Amino acid sequence: MITDQDVELFNRQGYLIVESLLDQTMLDAIQAEYSVLMDKLYDGWWREGKVPAATGDMSFWQKLDHAYKGGFDWYQPFDISLPHADISNETLMHFGPAVFQMATHKNILDTVEKLIGPEITSNPIQHVRIKPLERAVDKSEIRAHVVATDWHQDKGVTLEEADNTDFVTVWLAITDATVENGCLQVASGAFDKMLPHCSKVQTGIADAFIPTGNATPTPVKAGGAVIFHPLTPHASLINKSDGYRWSFDLRYNVTGQPTGRSHFPEFVARSKADPQSELKDWRIWKKMWEDTRHRLAHSEHIEQHRWNSDGPHCA
Repeated sequence: MITDQDVELFNRQGYLIVESLLDQTMLDAIQAEYSVLMDKLYDGWWREGKVPAATGDMSFWQKLDHAYKGGFDWYQPFDISLPHADISNETLMHFGPAVFQMATHKNILDTVEKLIGPEITSNPIQHVRIKPLERAVDKSEIRAHVVATDWHQDKGVTLEEADNTDFVTVWLAITDATVENGCLQVASGAFDKMLPHCSKVQTGIADAFIPTGNATPTPVKAGGAVIFHPLTPHASLINKSDGYRWSFDLRYNVTGQPTGRSHFPEFVARSKADPQSELKDWRIWKKMWEDTRHRLAHSEHIEQHRWNSDGPHCA
């Protein structure tokens, strides 16, 4: 999907915009899978008296409007990961065939292979991001997956175990990402070191190190992606539109290297050396996460980040 010249550009500027990684059929499958999930959630909220009865013409987005305006959680049931804390056997998450097909899509893996080689592991630091218009979100909502994201480096939000891991992030647009609805912005350039991060509202680069003078918006059409190096600083713009912006964060690292969140499950997405090691069944992926949820629900809390608010650059 990308050329040697694209790889050179990626190495030089730290990111790459790649259009049309997924076709409309794949996008429709993802949206259909989430629509089924939304219908189940909405029916449960209706039975609890939280929302009016659904009408036959009520869309996914209209149901989502009721959810976030009503103040009950729609995000975690949609996510393709577990939360950072308070994990129980009842914690909701989503792992289905369309999402697995997306994470293992040939076009995505072909692109990742050009950047990190043919031994590719699906990294468990992954999320869905369905961002409402920010002015309508409750002020208590601080999750980066729902509101605008602070400037950070992806290697900065892993644990130290992954400091020498080779990986890339594929920020995949399911709906068009525009400047108005809060697309990513990146700091262009070959960054070669970790910047100090602090525990802010989210985990973010310390104020004195934020590269705001070098911020480049990266709008991308549905089905396309922004792919960036783990040391490339990036953030999202605020969603100022009247609609939602939907994307996924997918990360891939060289197989055998630490993922940065080793208490979460990884899997081999592609291997030229050992094709039999590739995971092909989404149900096994789902079971891996369910087993992890059970284990973590009955063990001591494991931190997901290394930074705190009293570091030398965080005063």
